[in-house]
Amino acid sequence: MPFEIYKPRGERAEKAPMVSFSKSSIVLNNVAREKLKAQHVELAYDKDANLVRIRAVDDGGMQIKKTKVFGKGFFKHFGVNPRGKYEARFDEADQSLYVKINSDGQHS
Repeated sequence: MPFEIYKPRGERAEKAPMVSFSKSSIVLNNVAREKLKAQHVELAYDKDANLVRIRAVDDGGMQIKKTKVFGKGFFKHFGVNPRGKYEARFDEADQSLYVKINSDGQHS
């Protein structure tokens, strides 16, 4: 196996928004929370595309408590169990994070 050289200094890539799903909650990393710039979110699910949308809303919606949104009801309603950590795509136009999940709950 060839050696790969570790270079501690170099250009740092912009950190990606990450979303983690557990049995009962959705955890947003610092980058994801900064992109949303909101204390409340609306959760939606596209069954055909296996896509979770987390949209920033001014009022109503679900509250982000520290880093997490309690999503047990959301998971149960849509019959999804997307455990694991996923990279999210942020859409500036509609202030939403989009997370592609696999139906078996494994990383995409």
